[in-house]
Amino acid sequence: MKKIVILISGRGSNMEAILETARREKWDSSVVAVISNRPDAKGLEVAARYGVPTAVVASRGSADRASFDAALQREIDRHAPDLVVLAGFMRILTPAFVAHYEGRLLNIHPSLLPAFTGLDTHARAIAAGVRFHGATVHFVTAELDVGPIVDQAVVPVLPDDSEQTLARRVLEQEHRIYPRAVRHFVEGRLRIVQGRVMLAPGAANTGSA
Repeated sequence: MKKIVILISGRGSNMEAILETARREKWDSSVVAVISNRPDAKGLEVAARYGVPTAVVASRGSADRASFDAALQREIDRHAPDLVVLAGFMRILTPAFVAHYEGRLLNIHPSLLPAFTGLDTHARAIAAGVRFHGATVHFVTAELDVGPIVDQAVVPVLPDDSEQTLARRVLEQEHRIYPRAVRHFVEGRLRIVQGRVMLAPGAANTGSA
C-alpha cells in the first residue's frame, strides 16, 4: 500500500478531492498525514473529518527558507511516504528539499504549462487574450513550474470571463485531474523518460498523462 503525505496552506479543496476520490475508488493507498504551514488553514479541519492525522510546521517565524524546509522534511519523513502531494501549498521550496523527494513530489498549477508560470495565472491569461486556459499536474523540480507534465485539462476562455469565473472553471478541472494523476502514481504507472512522463497501460486508464 502506497503512503501519501499532502501539504496545504489553505482550504484544501484539491486535497479533499483526492481524499474523496481515493475513498470512492478504493485505492491501494493511504493518506498518512496532511501538513500545513499555517495553523489556521481550513483544510486541516477537512482532513480531520476524513480521519487523517494533521500537523502544522509553521512558516511564519522561521529563520529562513532552508530552516523551514528542513523542519518540514523532518515532519514528512516521520511518515515515510511514497508520494508527497502539494495541494495549494503556497511556498517556494528549496532545491535541497525538492531533490530529497525527486520523482515523488507532485504539484498542480492553474495554467497550461509552460504558459503562465508563477502567480496570477487567470488574470494574465485573460489579459493575454488566449482562447484556452487550464491546469497542469507536474512533478516538482528545482526550477519553478517546469517539471515533467503528468496531466492537463483545458477550459475555454469566454469573452465575458472575469478572473473569478475563469478560476472557478479551472478549479473544477483541477479536482478531476489531480486525483487521477495521484491514482496513476499509486498504481505505479508513471514513468519519467528523458524528461517526459509516460503512462504505462492499465485497466484504470481514463485519460492521458
